[in-house]
Formats: sequence, structure tokens, C-alpha cells
Amino acid sequence: MIDQRAIEKFKNLETPLYYYDMDLLKRTLELCRRELDKYGYKAHYALKSNINKRILALIKEYGFGADCVSGNEVMWAYEAGFAPEKIVFAGVGKTDKEIRQALEIGIFSFNCESTAEISIIDELAGEMGKKANISLRINPDVDAHTHKFITTGKKENKFGISLNKLLETIEAIKNCKNIELIGIHFHVGSQITDIDVFATLCEKVNVITAWLKDNGLHIKSINLGGGLGIDYEHPLENPIADFEKYFATINKHLHLDEGQEVHFEPGRSLVAQCGALISRVLYIKEGDNIDFLILDAGMNNLIRPALYEANHDIINLTSSEALHTYDIVGPVCETSDKFASSKSINGAKRGDLIAILSAGAYGEVMSMRYNLKDIANHYYSDNL
Repeated sequence: MIDQRAIEKFKNLETPLYYYDMDLLKRTLELCRRELDKYGYKAHYALKSNINKRILALIKEYGFGADCVSGNEVMWAYEAGFAPEKIVFAGVGKTDKEIRQALEIGIFSFNCESTAEISIIDELAGEMGKKANISLRINPDVDAHTHKFITTGKKENKFGISLNKLLETIEAIKNCKNIELIGIHFHVGSQITDIDVFATLCEKVNVITAWLKDNGLHIKSINLGGGLGIDYEHPLENPIADFEKYFATINKHLHLDEGQEVHFEPGRSLVAQCGALISRVLYIKEGDNIDFLILDAGMNNLIRPALYEANHDIINLTSSEALHTYDIVGPVCETSDKFASSKSINGAKRGDLIAILSAGAYGEVMSMRYNLKDIANHYYSDNL
């Protein structure tokens, strides 16, 4: 992923920096596109994972739509050239301004999460003389077997309409004059590595669509969200998510009626492995029990380890020394500003270049100026 030519370039660049392997991104998109086309599925890329404009341009080139969770994301996708009829808008707290923006450009669907939200969309669409396509985000109470902070499909989570409220919601829609119910939507969590979770989701979806059909509602669009995980432990050995097994599992377990479309919202699985955060060693601090490797990158650049206790593989790009064990930390004034505990990498010295891998998703996009740190620049493999 990071060749010697790139390493030589890094030596003359200010760090920390984000580096994107565009060839790996292309190979990932090609494989995902092939598997989608095999079954006639549609996909909307989840912008929240990375909004880098060059990455978006390539994703659009491969025929993906856009999955957005804010009005600004909707407009960012639209201005990046994504067709409005391929844009979906989710989120539990859409503001009136955001709804009006999406109605104005004519997006494919609002993924709605409550009867209160549906009522407001109906009202605003009426004021604008528009018809709003909506999909009901249903909470299927499926355990995604992932971190509690990125589990979204359990009944105690804030997302989606509970099964107990589904009939009430459908009855409320019948009183809306400016709403068109076109689909149902699900998203049970992120970084799901147990493919059986998706089989369980399909079984729940089958029951729900059968119940809707019995109640006179034929749903055209079934959106299964995203959530497919990647290999954070061995990113160099497994750089592309298992799209083949994922979509084959959906195809095997999801029952469709004639004319029904299946939509997905991949994010992390498309972009995570193509990105790396490159940092320099500032200091080696000898501790009583462990040595600290202090980097110029911190949680302001990559917050996942601090926020989710997330693991990223870390390598020393400029050392062939014997392995040494460190706590790898950043310069931010927080104890949680730590990338790894007791991590064995090649022995380091001041100035060594360190790569934190699998940082293409929820990395650059979540960067911040905490401690008034600079925002890291980004570079691409094809024009470094």
C-alpha cells in the first residue's frame, strides 16, 4: 500500500498527513460494483465516512449514489455531481432548513425515523408544492455484534421506528397529502464482521415485507443500509472487504417480489483501507513499565481509538530495527489521546515515519482543531 517512493516523498512533507492509495480504492470499487451488478443491486455511498472530493469523484465515476445524514452532506454530494435521484437522506434530527434543501433539489428518498418527522416533511413539502418520497427506517431489534457505540439496530437505540409503532406510523402516513411511501430502510450497525448478522436481518425484513403486503402495502425499495466490516487487524493481507460473501448472503436470504429494488449504503468498506495517517516520532519517553512513542499526530487527526477504543494496525516505515513494545500516543492534552497500548513495532527513533493504517474512513472527515492543532493535509498515490 505504501511503497518506498511514497516514503521518500513523506520525508520532505509536513506531518501529520493523510495518504490515499487510489489504486486500492479503484480495485475496491471495481469489486463492489461487480458484485452489486451480479444481483442488480443499487448502492449509495455513505458520505459520513469520507468527504474528500477526489475520493467522491471516483466513487461517483463507478456509478454509486450518495447516502447523507445532514443537509450539508446532501448539498456536498449534489455539488460533487451526484444525481439527486441517487441521493438518500437519513438521520433522526433533520432540521426544517435541511428538509427544504433536499426537497428543492429533488432527492430520491428521505429515510424517515419517526411519525413526527414524517408530519413535518409532509407539511414542508406542501408549502413548497412538492411531493416527498420517503422510506421508513425500521428498527428490527437485531444485535450487530459490534461496539456498543456503533450499534444502531437494537430497540434501545435512538434510530428507526420500532416494530410496535409500525402500524401506527403507516396509519399516520395515510393522512399525509404530500408524501409518497416508496420503501423501507434498515441499518443495524457499523464494522460488522459476522456475516450471519446480515442473514438475520434479511429474515426480519422478510417478515416485515410480508406483513406490509398483507396490509395492502407493496414496497418498491428495500434499503439494507451498510455496516460491512473490514480487517483492521491485518489490513495489508486483507485490503478489500468480502463483498462477494456479503452480497451472496443477502441474495440467499432476502425474499423479493417482482419489481422490488434492493439498495445498500456502504461507506467504511469502500474507503477505509485506502487511507493511512502518516506521522513523525517526536520523542521516545522511557516509562517505569513501558516506553511511550510520542507522535505529532493525535486524536484531533484520528479520533476513533479515543472514541470507540478502535484498533488500527501501526507500522514504522523507516526502521528495520528489532521489534520494541510501546504505548503509542499523540500530543493532545488528554489521557485518551492514545493510538495503541503495548504495541510491538520496529524500534523507533526521533524523526521516524509511522503509518496508522485503515484510516480512510472516519479519519480525515472527523478531524478537528482541538488544542488549536492544524488540520492535516492530504495526498494521493497517483500525484504525490
